[in-house]
Amino acid sequence: MTSEPQSNTSPRDSQALQVVRGVIHVAVVVNATVWGFFDWAFPFPAVFVGLGALLITILIWALFLSPKPVLHTDRFGHGLIELLFLASGAGALLALGVPWWIAAAFFVVGAILGWIVPNRNK
Repeated sequence: MTSEPQSNTSPRDSQALQVVRGVIHVAVVVNATVWGFFDWAFPFPAVFVGLGALLITILIWALFLSPKPVLHTDRFGHGLIELLFLASGAGALLALGVPWWIAAAFFVVGAILGWIVPNRNK
């Protein structure tokens, strides 16, 4: 008797939103990596922190947020991990000296897309 909720977006719109969400996820990885390289003293702490931030953000994305994640969680766990992932990107922007409203807009747009865009693995 239960049925899937009807989506108001066409498959083409859903794919476009999925691409924008992917771009935001790539931006989070880039923001964290740039923060690691430029916000620490160069050469040794910066290289280690930059590469570590790159590896950790890619690992979190691959394990939980990719289209075919390795570790499946429920909708709430997925949302929490995505919010923490986006918060790391917004925090990196703030640490790099970007105005707060740009970092907040980045976080809000990413969070809204994470809520709207359906997961392909369902």
